[in-house]
Amino acid sequence: MKLFGTDGIRDAFGGEKINPEMAAAFGKAVVSFCRKRNWPARVVVGRDPRESGPILEEAVVSGISSVGGEAVTVGVLPTPAIAYLVSEQRAGAGIVISASHNLFKDNGLKPFKQGGTKLSREEEKEIEGYILNEDTPERKNSNFSEGKKIILPDAKEKYAIFLLNKAKIWGIPRLSVGEGKSLALVLDCANGATSEVASDIFGKVVNEISSLHASPDGKNINDDCGSQHTGSLQREVVAEKADLGLAFDGDGDRVIAVDEKGNALTGDQMMYVIAKFLKEKGRLKKDLVVTTVMSNLGFVGALKKLGIGHIATAIGDRQVFFEMKKKGAVLGGEESGHIIYSDFFPTGDGIAGGLLLFSAMSYFKKPLSELAGEIALFPKLLVNIEVENKPELDTIPEIRDIIEEVEGKLSSEGRVLVRYSGTENLCRVMVEGRDEGEIKKYAEKIAGVVRNKLG
Repeated sequence: MKLFGTDGIRDAFGGEKINPEMAAAFGKAVVSFCRKRNWPARVVVGRDPRESGPILEEAVVSGISSVGGEAVTVGVLPTPAIAYLVSEQRAGAGIVISASHNLFKDNGLKPFKQGGTKLSREEEKEIEGYILNEDTPERKNSNFSEGKKIILPDAKEKYAIFLLNKAKIWGIPRLSVGEGKSLALVLDCANGATSEVASDIFGKVVNEISSLHASPDGKNINDDCGSQHTGSLQREVVAEKADLGLAFDGDGDRVIAVDEKGNALTGDQMMYVIAKFLKEKGRLKKDLVVTTVMSNLGFVGALKKLGIGHIATAIGDRQVFFEMKKKGAVLGGEESGHIIYSDFFPTGDGIAGGLLLFSAMSYFKKPLSELAGEIALFPKLLVNIEVENKPELDTIPEIRDIIEEVEGKLSSEGRVLVRYSGTENLCRVMVEGRDEGEIKKYAEKIAGVVRNKLG
């Protein structure tokens, strides 16, 4: 597709894909998408705090209202909050204005459909067609009543109450670890969409809480902080002798945890702890976890020891959710920190993932390092190579040959995954195996060929 990447449309603000004109067209297209299905032409619109957000929000709202739609604006809120509010407001769709973990110069447009779920690739193609094709009847029809904009002033409170009420289902009104010891928590909000709401929610269940990077100024989002850069959080957890640190990304749909020793966990380690907890509580339907092909072989083996099955999908939390729905699983996610517990939410939610981890720690009465240490992760190396274009990798003999060569040497003791980023001009080379020195050598060898052919 020309516009949509792995997760919505994303580009530098003012570029070809992300500008006020595109945002207005996107708003119109989403209304057309709803009308085709006889859904309400009511669209929830939210954003993260980067400086281009208000301009794009105004454009999106004007696009929605120009074709008779109703824009419900909720201001700065995490992506999963908009997904929830689509359902709560009985809207036909939602639009999130965010570039997730990217720096402030970028921005993006992410749609949700009725019920708060992400769109399929076919549905994204439909919206892209409405944007690009001037002859589409939905674009040309002007026989609509005047649209309107509605401001939802209590959107943050609605989302917070929803999550806290869901947390009560676990039967842990005040979360703790060990006898008589209240958890101490440090939050890293990435100067993003969770900067206000995360501390409000966790403050209801944790006595000792402090926050880092929770003062967004429009330009500091994800700047050496958040789920992509956990160094400052790791240091703060150790300095404060906290039990847990949680780092969110800019739009709050992913989380990376830091244990009491200052170690940053992978998404696999977090999902293992949560899966074990849900299974013990009888809430892990089908005894199944769905993740992507990026998940560690050690994680898969650890699940097996618990009697939990595993399915791997293509990259992307949307792929995970669709497979969860197909197989009847309730837990899934990505190594990057997207955690989906579909009994509560149909999309990744960093705050919900953090609440699940707290609940697991309280239930088992063990520190997070001990729970996560039950997995023996295989060494893995990921190398990112900047590329100028993205031809099909299997059409380049040299790249295909080196991948096959390394796969043959690793055999069943490891694996290779080479793919393009869906949001950046990068080719990602991942090699996993039992010997760290060996996988480093193999990863550099593959990366060298990729760099030579595509760099």
